[in-house]
This record gives sequence, C-alpha cells and structure tokens, in this order.
Amino acid sequence: MSPVQKYAIGAGAVVFLSWLFLPSFVTMLILLGVVAAPVVGYLMLDPSQRARLKRSRRRGLGR
Repeated sequence: MSPVQKYAIGAGAVVFLSWLFLPSFVTMLILLGVVAAPVVGYLMLDPSQRARLKRSRRRGLGR
C-alpha cells in the first residue's frame, strides 16, 4: 500500500469518526482542512519546485 493510500484512509477515518461524534459544521471544517491543506501547500511552491516534485513522483522516491 502506498503512502498516499495510507493518508487517504486515515483522513477518511478521521472524517467519519468526526461525523459520528461532532456537529456537522465541525466535520465540514475538518473535511475542508484535510482537502485544502495539501492543495494550498502545492500552490505555494515555485514553478521549479513543482516541476521537481512532479519528476520525483514520476520516477519514485529513493530510486
């Protein structure tokens, strides 16, 4: 299982548990944070850093 899949499963579990135990607006804030944090982090990169990240993802880390 890849690290991305592990993060997705963990995020899904957190959102599901918060949906069960917390009010709906708090759950929506958690869901928004889980989705928005990586997107904002990626958009903050310079174009050269984005290209470097894309290259490293394509060939795999550590190879």
